[in-house]
Amino acid sequence: MSYRFMRVIVFFDLPMKTNEDLREYTKFRKFLIRDGFLMMQKSVYSKLALNQTAAGAVCDRVKAHCPAEGWVQILTITEKQFCSMEYVIGEKISDVMDSDERMIVL
Repeated sequence: MSYRFMRVIVFFDLPMKTNEDLREYTKFRKFLIRDGFLMMQKSVYSKLALNQTAAGAVCDRVKAHCPAEGWVQILTITEKQFCSMEYVIGEKISDVMDSDERMIVL
């Protein structure tokens, strides 16, 4: 069986003017973290998926938990494309091992 690891990246910009907006932002962010997303930057989270089908399921879960207001985008790319990302300013933070090397397929 062949696996083509995919990376799901979620970009969001949510309003934070009222207490309700802040609650919705916090609820969405906590959902992403509980679902296994790792923060790349503020409001940019990524998650590794086993294949295109699994990536589609991840996208469906994100869509189901999106707040009513704001801006949320999802980008799905291959792991090879993700690994070829170029750092223009700053360095890769190695606190978290975030690659397909730690994925265990049962």
